[in-house]
Amino acid sequence: MRWFRKPRDPALPPEWMIVGLGNPGPEYANTRHNVGFLVVEELARRHGLKLAKAKHRAMFALGQIEGVPALVVKPLTFMNLSGEAVRGFVREHGVPPERVLVVADDMALQLGRVRLKPKGGAGGHNGHKSIIQALGSQNYPRLKVGIGSADPGAAVDHVLGKFTPDELPEVRRAVELAAQGCEWVLTEGVERAMNRINPPGNPPQTSA
Repeated sequence: MRWFRKPRDPALPPEWMIVGLGNPGPEYANTRHNVGFLVVEELARRHGLKLAKAKHRAMFALGQIEGVPALVVKPLTFMNLSGEAVRGFVREHGVPPERVLVVADDMALQLGRVRLKPKGGAGGHNGHKSIIQALGSQNYPRLKVGIGSADPGAAVDHVLGKFTPDELPEVRRAVELAAQGCEWVLTEGVERAMNRINPPGNPPQTSA
């Protein structure tokens, strides 16, 4: 009698890591600061991936996005410790910073605007501060989703506030565009994806 071993899933080392930033817990669901979570959840849905496995203080899925092996990550730390999860996956899989795409909210962009940058500083964002410290590098691409501005004294309440019903259609459109932007980065590279997301004829409007 011959025994047949069930074939194992082929090794799939990720070529890219996509990280959506936010805060864990139901009280933070659908807040402006959690728009990065919304984007990676939409991206996972589009490609049949389940963010159901836990490691490095994050939920993650490993699979293919448009044929590109990728790791999709939602840190379960709070925003200001996001770098801990990112560092754990980078060390495990050897993904270089220039292939770690971070999706996060941005108060300097009007609501619904989406902007891709190849690198940069933290810009006052605690999630980026943590990731820069963890990676020892600013040279990672970031996809910014506008949540609109607030008075300096009201910034915390603004980012931790929920989107209003009137804002939700624009937010959904931005989430879909950002998810598509992630696909473009993986399939076409950052520079070409920037030309799609940041077209010269439609520059992002900033509040500062």
